[in-house]
Amino acid sequence: MALARLGARCAWPGRPGARAAACGHRLSCRVVEPDTKELLTAPKRFLLGASLLPRGLALVFARPKLLVLGLIPAVISGVLYLTGLVFLIDFIADLSRSVTWFADGWAEGLRDLVQILAGAGILGVAVLLGILTFTAVTLLIGDPFYERISELVEDRYGGVPGEVEVGFWRSLLRGLGDSIRLIVLSALIGIPLFVAGFLPVVGQTVVPVIGGAVGGWLLAVELTGVPFQRRGQRLRQRRAVLAKHRAQALGFGVAVFCAFLIPLGAILLMPAAIAGATLLSRQVLGQPITQIREPLTR
Repeated sequence: MALARLGARCAWPGRPGARAAACGHRLSCRVVEPDTKELLTAPKRFLLGASLLPRGLALVFARPKLLVLGLIPAVISGVLYLTGLVFLIDFIADLSRSVTWFADGWAEGLRDLVQILAGAGILGVAVLLGILTFTAVTLLIGDPFYERISELVEDRYGGVPGEVEVGFWRSLLRGLGDSIRLIVLSALIGIPLFVAGFLPVVGQTVVPVIGGAVGGWLLAVELTGVPFQRRGQRLRQRRAVLAKHRAQALGFGVAVFCAFLIPLGAILLMPAAIAGATLLSRQVLGQPITQIREPLTR
């Protein structure tokens, strides 16, 4: 009766809309979740999207082999990017002086301030681009691994009706093309953010928030590539669907973006991000993300 009060519906084939509490089936039923877009405000949908990352983490922790499988490509990419970050930090002072050549004749205090702001801007844009390109490179390296993780998550919640089989090389080329387009877009956005970083106060407060929101959105679009491809939907369709559920997509993407800022977070949480992105894809496409129940008895 509790299910009936909540408005849950039985997913028994041929009986859409039947109340789960009254369906009387001895076999398994699953809860079909209500349309959260209609019931929840934008902030609550944002939090709902953010909650999908820890749910994804719980799924991969439940299967340690999945976690290890997903860590292999992330570790490979992580070593490359950590090396690049060390070199960037080592040369950040020289880079700051190079991009602030116009301030060479200024008073020492003002010149140093401009160079510090430039260094912060370079580092911020590098982190934004690093997270997005890390995700793209890791997805390309680990395409078979992440396909498997996403597939197992889909199967746990009822599978994909009318699944489209895409060959490995075709999937790889599509993923490469989508990643390049997203990286170019992020670079174009990163340039004005870098310039805005020179603004006192605003550059150190508002700009990072905007960068996090933009990075979160692009991560949500990028990470949902695998489950959307399984349904035969390309980047343009993916963006259109996510745009209709922008608060949820942003919530998930920002949560991933913030988690990837933690040292080693991008490496350790990549499998969870894939699992969470699969849940997000199912949710925005109107498919259940409540686990199919064990056989029911009267």
